[in-house]
Amino acid sequence: MWFTRVSIANPVLATMVMLAFVVLGLVSIERLKVDQFPNIEFPTVVVQVTYPGAAPEIVEHEVTRRIEESLNTIAGINQLYSRSYESAALIIVQFNLDVEGRRAADDVREKLALVRPLLPDEIEEPRVSRFDPESRPVWTVALTSPDDSHDQQALTTWADQVLKKRLENVRGVGAVTLVGALSREVHVYLKPAAMEALGVGVDQVLAALRTETQELPAGALRTPGAERAVQVDARLRRVADFEQIIVARRAGQPVRLAQVADVVDGPQEVESLALLDGRRTLALDVQKSQGENTIEVVRGLDAAADALRAQLPAGIAMQVVRDNSRPIQVAVSNVQRTLIEGALLTVGIVFLFLNSWRSTVITGLTLPIALVGTFGVMHLFGFSINMVTLMALSLCVGLLIDDAIVVRENIVRHVQMGKTPHDAALEGTNEIGLAVLATTLSIVAVFLPIGFMGGIIGKFFHEFGITIVAAVLISMFVSFTLDPMLSSVWHDPAIDREGKPFVPRGLYDHTLGRVTHAFDRFQHRLGEGYVALLGWSLRHRLATLALAAATFVGSLAAMNLLGTEFVPKADYSETVVNFHTPVGSSIELTEARARQVDAIVRQMPEVRYTVTTINTGAAPGRIYASMYVRLVDRRQRERNVDQMSVVLRERLARVPGITVTHVGLLDPVGGQKPISLSLQGPDLEELRRLTQLLGTRLREIAGLVDLDTSLKADRPTVAVQVRRDAASDAGLSVGAITGTLRTLVAGQEVGTWRAPDDRSYDVRVALHPRERESADDLSRLGLVAGTNADGSARIVRLSQVADVRSASGANQINRRDLNREVELTANTDRRGLGEVSADIQRVLDATPLPPGYSYRFGGSTRDMRESFAYAVQALAMGVVFIYMILASQFRSFLQPIALMSSLPLTLIGVVGTLWLFRSTLNIFSIIGVVMLMGLVTKNAILLVDFAIRSREAGMARTEALLHAARVRLRPILMTTLAMVFGMVPLAFAVSEGSEQRAPMGQAVIGGVVTSSLLTLVVVPVIYGYLDDLATWIKTLRRGRPASAGAA
Repeated sequence: MWFTRVSIANPVLATMVMLAFVVLGLVSIERLKVDQFPNIEFPTVVVQVTYPGAAPEIVEHEVTRRIEESLNTIAGINQLYSRSYESAALIIVQFNLDVEGRRAADDVREKLALVRPLLPDEIEEPRVSRFDPESRPVWTVALTSPDDSHDQQALTTWADQVLKKRLENVRGVGAVTLVGALSREVHVYLKPAAMEALGVGVDQVLAALRTETQELPAGALRTPGAERAVQVDARLRRVADFEQIIVARRAGQPVRLAQVADVVDGPQEVESLALLDGRRTLALDVQKSQGENTIEVVRGLDAAADALRAQLPAGIAMQVVRDNSRPIQVAVSNVQRTLIEGALLTVGIVFLFLNSWRSTVITGLTLPIALVGTFGVMHLFGFSINMVTLMALSLCVGLLIDDAIVVRENIVRHVQMGKTPHDAALEGTNEIGLAVLATTLSIVAVFLPIGFMGGIIGKFFHEFGITIVAAVLISMFVSFTLDPMLSSVWHDPAIDREGKPFVPRGLYDHTLGRVTHAFDRFQHRLGEGYVALLGWSLRHRLATLALAAATFVGSLAAMNLLGTEFVPKADYSETVVNFHTPVGSSIELTEARARQVDAIVRQMPEVRYTVTTINTGAAPGRIYASMYVRLVDRRQRERNVDQMSVVLRERLARVPGITVTHVGLLDPVGGQKPISLSLQGPDLEELRRLTQLLGTRLREIAGLVDLDTSLKADRPTVAVQVRRDAASDAGLSVGAITGTLRTLVAGQEVGTWRAPDDRSYDVRVALHPRERESADDLSRLGLVAGTNADGSARIVRLSQVADVRSASGANQINRRDLNREVELTANTDRRGLGEVSADIQRVLDATPLPPGYSYRFGGSTRDMRESFAYAVQALAMGVVFIYMILASQFRSFLQPIALMSSLPLTLIGVVGTLWLFRSTLNIFSIIGVVMLMGLVTKNAILLVDFAIRSREAGMARTEALLHAARVRLRPILMTTLAMVFGMVPLAFAVSEGSEQRAPMGQAVIGGVVTSSLLTLVVVPVIYGYLDDLATWIKTLRRGRPASAGAA
């Protein structure tokens, strides 16, 4: 090849080119960002709407449906689903992966502006964000007062005014949420009896509070020489001043606020809670914006927290309790270590074979140059240093040195034939060049389709495929330039001793040299044994093919022994427990149950601490609790998270009054439970019946645990049915009754009060909590129905114009694609996701659904099916490309079939190794199988290419195959063992998170070992059959013209 000639003729130029690869790579390493996975943006836009006091049915009808119908017209939507809660609506729009996130958010805002006039006036302004509020926070800090000198209100005030603002200023932060906050408020608790006696209505109190507590400009006084602003200063200096506000006048006397209400300066009512090891705390959850780097965001948050620690008020302690950058850094450092260990093992194998440190250096230099140079390509393409790209490089370790091994070994063979180092380098490289090019292009042909697959898996493995292709091409270039150049100018004296009797001379020969020499003798004996085995196979071709076919069929049957899943869960020393109390429970009851669960969890010696949140983004609703459990590091405990989850489920099942919905690790891709089944239909009652029927049947499936449904039992409600005629006679409308009740029961903010500390606090008007505990309390409420002759308000009791009775209503209403939905979610335990999903499918097939009702899988089940289909497509494309490359090189349509017969022989090794390690068939192991398609053809190419060259030199076919087996066994063994030992640290890793990566290495090791053993025997046999077929076809074609002429 021309660049081989140039590099040999100009060693300085070749050295400078290699140095350029290294320099560019080292510069790029410093600039590359670090993350756990590639930066895949799932364009998601979330609309949050607050509708105070509204029931889920009202929220759905008045808000959710109208917004959904408007947003549904936006182009590029993948999924549109919503959650209607009490007083709130959450509409989530997932766009196709090719849609730009900011444009999607702008489209949503545009549609929302059009529908806003159709929404109720009482709703708060809808909020649009480009992050999912139900997603997990990337960083959580807890504030406590160890000496109890600060109560929850004081902690909240400092956190809201200081800490939250500092954290929001950190680059990449999407939202900071206070969990367990008790903000300071001015409560105006109305006294219905006093208001009725004095004839004061709610509207009068609200109007007085709004108009009597403001600072307003009244214009300006101007003279020719000056101008002075006129300001009406009605600001109240103290909370006690609120009591003196005049709300009405009766009989010429003022009625002050203190006569009809109690004014209380205190904390807001408890809406959410955070518990640290069972004790109340104030937690600040931080979510990052879409597309931001987690490590950089957390680094900025840590810096802000460290700067604030010096300014903490006395008696307040701050502790970071969740750090999502830690698993990322652990994963990346573990893969980096795996990469280095694999490289060292690979070089060690090369040294063992070559028995020369010079040859090892010449060959081994390819590895660092190709690896470092690949970082330059990664920077050029905008990739990051993440688990996927580093795993690609880990897999490459054995690949990158393969070409150099084959080239160096062939050059050494030519030197031993008596040629000069210069001629041996040139002729040896030229002889093997096309075979090496074919093997490299075969690997490129396999991995290029991986880099351009569709769906989530395509986005996920795009960087993987491109990184491997770049690394392999760079290694091939180095093998064709640096390797021959060094071989030509740096002769290795150890080559001359090859094949001669071993005579120990120095310290090395008496120590390590004895080992390498013994290994060398073992190679020769192995070669003789292989030649004898191949000779037997060529004489018994049918028996050999029958054995290979039986092996393949057996591997297909054994695949049923493997479980299937999408992405293995990684143990990063943290886990999650989710549960809920019965519908209608108070937040105090949920807190009490959370303390019981916390006590059980912390009994386990592996637990370091727990953080429980109630009624937050991950668990919206006063009955929902989510517990984050931080464990001791993996090396300090004997049980993994899955083993702990089994014990925890058994213990938590004995806690009365809770339903456990999740124990263990969440899905690593979506952050949810792996099994998600959506039932859709128009009627909630029919959906409830189907859910109960399916739930009973699904619980019987082995391995299905933590079954939960979004359709909970109806929550208790109080129904106020207005008697319209009676109300009209009394001078009341439904709207007036509703407005008054909303103010009295839900409460209404009427403004803010600026305190002496120059901070503003909300002023809220509502009934005293003691006055709104039962339906009877509502019945006794007085409503203003006009005025009496003396100007006082005419009061009508609610019971006179409406019936107040106990009722029930939906706790939450889910919708998906404009239909009502019930979502069933579950985890798997000691069974593969694919097996459990297949059992669920059988249950669904046996359960007829009424017309208008349907189901669909979501979560990891859907992702797994979609991704496996894309992986099979990539595999098929890779096989087709390999055939095209081999056919082009060998100038034959039949011979590539012999070479590719090694492909199915990998399956038995893959299945056996995964079964031995108790791993599953998942997306990582499947990518390992795809990788094998390019690897196993390499051995066949080296063997058959040499046999063809020997036949062209005049050898018979059988003799050429046996000669090729004798000559090519050594480079085949070297490349195979280099690949295997390069994978050993990945396949046998026991560090945190290794469960996710190990199946890929295990699949590669098993497939390479078994396919290499079978390929060396089966491929020559099939090559013989196909050669006979080609000869017969040629004979047939030659005979046809002769026959025609004779006729």
